[in-house]
Amino acid sequence: MHAVIVANSPTFVAGPFRELLARADLLIAADGGGNALHAAGITPHLAVGDLDSLAPAAEVDFAAAGARILRYPTAKDETDLELALLEAVAAGADTIDVLGAVGGRWDQGLANVCMLALPELAGCRVRLLDTDQEAYLARGETPIPGQPGETISLVPIGGPARGITTRGLYYPLHEAELRFERSRGISNVITDPPAHVSVREGMLLVVHLFGSW
Repeated sequence: MHAVIVANSPTFVAGPFRELLARADLLIAADGGGNALHAAGITPHLAVGDLDSLAPAAEVDFAAAGARILRYPTAKDETDLELALLEAVAAGADTIDVLGAVGGRWDQGLANVCMLALPELAGCRVRLLDTDQEAYLARGETPIPGQPGETISLVPIGGPARGITTRGLYYPLHEAELRFERSRGISNVITDPPAHVSVREGMLLVVHLFGSW
């Protein structure tokens, strides 16, 4: 099952993603992420969070159109996006695209990146997606699809990553170690798609920049 989650970003616009949103088996608005959907005339299957950022008119229209509204208390341990991710997993999603996850507040954006490592997501393919870039975790052997010349950065998450071997990238790594406080894995380039990366220990954030930068 393919789920798409729209997070609450002040700069997110739904228009460029209409085709992706229409294909989703499950479309979730994480609180204020529903405002961009509402502005585009799109109704999610589910709106979840404390709903302090979702416009009242959007909530009313979503409910009238048959959307499920799942309201949580404001005083909670999880962010609205974390709740949305857990709902997607509980519904059986094995592929999750998250839109509007990075942009605006730095604390929220950094937390959204770190949530890719949620243990509940270990069996899912999850990516943070924008119009010109995407980010996802590499655990073990991971393909890196793309076009020659596109930029790939490998960033260790949660500590050093070891036993890293790549194929199809301009700067090869073989049984290498990348440390979170060092910038060695930034700005590699796809030469032979699809590229691959394998990690023996730890996790890597793969950031893929589409096109030319």
